[in-house]
Amino acid sequence: MPELFGHTRAHVGPRHALLTPHNHVASSVPGITGATTVILINEAMGAKFAQLLVTLADGGRAGQPAGELQTFGYVMSGGGTLAAGKEKAKVGAGWFFYAPAGQAWSLTGVKPGTQLTLFQKKYVPLPGVAAPRAIIADSDKVKGTPFLGDPAANLQVLLPDEPAFDLAVNIFAYQPGGHLPFVEIHVMEHGLLMLDGQGVYRLEDAWYPVEKGDVIWMGPYCPQWFVAMGKQPARYLYYKDVNRAAF
Repeated sequence: MPELFGHTRAHVGPRHALLTPHNHVASSVPGITGATTVILINEAMGAKFAQLLVTLADGGRAGQPAGELQTFGYVMSGGGTLAAGKEKAKVGAGWFFYAPAGQAWSLTGVKPGTQLTLFQKKYVPLPGVAAPRAIIADSDKVKGTPFLGDPAANLQVLLPDEPAFDLAVNIFAYQPGGHLPFVEIHVMEHGLLMLDGQGVYRLEDAWYPVEKGDVIWMGPYCPQWFVAMGKQPARYLYYKDVNRAAF
């Protein structure tokens, strides 16, 4: 019904975008086979990174050889055998990985229906600082902290807060009624996936109802604010560029 007569909640503009699961169109991506892959955000939209959604069938495989791209991946459901650089582990829902530029990664032996969100960008080295290391970990073991002291907004920082990393990926969880304390305006751009719940996102001068499965791109200096609504907590996974004043 929501898509009847060409209606959609989606919006794509010069500094922000909202895409819903109803808008997905699959693409072919080298290194990903036996899967449906949707390129949700990339340079064609105006971003400096890419965000992909991969849904793997029985016998499906995702991976890429060592190259100029660095990759962060988050397993939304299912699982398999994950390798990133020299790291390797059996993973399930909530696990994540980081493969630095110059190191290969792969997800094999997957359960049918496994879903994976990927963030990719070219690495910007920092003179005098060694490149970051590969990581495989379980987000359930990452301790969250109240955001700016607010217990209704819990922030999990998944990657080390170190100068070597030029990207960060976090999980923000809100109790019903929880919200960002002010309208943020900053140089960092975001790629965001709603993991659970629903709410309202302000992007520039527009307010969008959002729910599980929605994806948002926020360009640099896009005014942004969120409030969780409904009776269930809301959670989202989001990317941002960090630790570099220029690219």
